[in-house]
Amino acid sequence: MPKSEIELTEAEWTIINTVWASEPCAAPAIQEKLFKKTRWTYSTVRTLMDRMAAKGLLAAEKVRNLTLYRSAVTREQAQRGELLYALKHAFNGALAPMVQCLLNTNEISREELDELKKIIAACEQGAPAGGHPGKPGKKG
Repeated sequence: MPKSEIELTEAEWTIINTVWASEPCAAPAIQEKLFKKTRWTYSTVRTLMDRMAAKGLLAAEKVRNLTLYRSAVTREQAQRGELLYALKHAFNGALAPMVQCLLNTNEISREELDELKKIIAACEQGAPAGGHPGKPGKKG
C-alpha cells in the first residue's frame, strides 16, 4: 500500500482514471483508449503504468505473456491525497481560505451548499461526515 498521502501527476491521473473504468486491463488497451486524447505510444503508457506499479498505485500481475493491471488505491484515497496536497501547498494548511476560494468560484449549487451545511452540522455534533466512521463523507 502506498504512503498515506497519495500524490499523482497529471499523467498518472489520466492512466488511473482509465484503469478504474476498465480494470483489470493491459497496457495496450489503456494506450488505445487514451490515444486520441494523449497521442501516447504504447511504450509511454507501459512505462507510466510500470512506474505507477512501483509506486504502489497499480498492482501488476503477469498472466502468460500479458501483464494485467489493477488499481492499488481507491478513487477516494487519490482524491484525498490531491486535496491534502492542495491544502498544504496552496493554502499553507489553512482550510477556511481553501473553502472560501472554492465558494468564490460561484459554481456551487444550492444543493451542494445544503450538503456542506449538513456535513458541518454532523461534524459539530461529533458524528463522522457521511456516516462512515473515520472516513470523510462523499456524495454520489
